[in-house]
Amino acid sequence: MIKKELNVSKLHYPMNKVTLQLILCAFVIPIFWSCEEDPIPKPKAFLRLSYQEATYQPTTANCPYSFEVSSEATANSLKNCWMNIKYPKLKATINLTYRPVENNLNELLMEAEKLTYNHAIKADGISTQPFVNTTDRKFGALSEVTGNAASPLQFHLTDSTDHFITGAVYFAVRPNFDSILPAIKYIEKDVIHMMESLQWKKDQF
Repeated sequence: MIKKELNVSKLHYPMNKVTLQLILCAFVIPIFWSCEEDPIPKPKAFLRLSYQEATYQPTTANCPYSFEVSSEATANSLKNCWMNIKYPKLKATINLTYRPVENNLNELLMEAEKLTYNHAIKADGISTQPFVNTTDRKFGALSEVTGNAASPLQFHLTDSTDHFITGAVYFAVRPNFDSILPAIKYIEKDVIHMMESLQWKKDQF
């Protein structure tokens, strides 16, 4: 009887040892895993956009106005002295319109204001900076539309008696204010330079 029991224990001992090892592994391995630091999600990467420092050259169109345009853009003169200023690398265009003032200054000012506030539906906000240069008779404003609007920048200039210009910046991409903000700020500098360098050529027309 004793001999039989000993034989049974010899047969089962190796199996118990293996089982014990498996049990230990099942409890010990998760402990080591739980000691590792929890993974920290990496922050989203943002595209870094860099642009060349702009240099400027005067426009050559035979129009009652002239201004300096960036060397990174091309100015295409259209009918009635309208103009498209294209930025191929940025997929952006400044649409410029010219209107003579013919006792309709208030109407032109309202149209320029309407152009800006037409984007208010999708805008988060609109900020406007007045522009006044009494020496060169330039009066106007520059507006920035924040949010996913079709045109993030609009401006207008007039001498209040003969000439009126409006401009709007458009991107040939789906509106996403955050992603194109660096490009907007880059072109905004060019728009300000355009407004500052603009000269009326009243005596030639």
